[in-house]
Amino acid sequence: MKQILIGLVTGLLFGAGLTISTMVDPQRVLAFLDIFGNWDPTLAFVMGGGLMVYLPIYYGVVNKRKTTFFSTPCDIPSNQVIDKKLIIGAALFGIGWGVSGICPGPAMTNISSLNSGILVFVIMMLIGFFIGKKSENLRFLQ
Repeated sequence: MKQILIGLVTGLLFGAGLTISTMVDPQRVLAFLDIFGNWDPTLAFVMGGGLMVYLPIYYGVVNKRKTTFFSTPCDIPSNQVIDKKLIIGAALFGIGWGVSGICPGPAMTNISSLNSGILVFVIMMLIGFFIGKKSENLRFLQ
């Protein structure tokens, strides 16, 4: 029960941070990606601020631990191979982010607005997750 509560609080804190920083606004994100037009650097400052807080905590606390705060082993992936699946997944994520101006975190934060565009995005995202899971063993991805 503690893990669920901590996950809920962490998710709410993340969502509040996205909302306060206006990173849930697709137009703000698209303006960041428009480097040859009306560029808005706000997203870079939000990411930089997040990294300035997280990196010292990661290297000072998280990286040194072998278990979580609940005494379960840390499951940190060790695979550093850049393969077709990674490249295709990153490209699809980037295209989706560039076209819509939203990614999964802000989409889930925005879902409570009941905006039809956000709802369609979330439904398509879930369908994409399902297709991705079903296609993990396709030969062309190997």
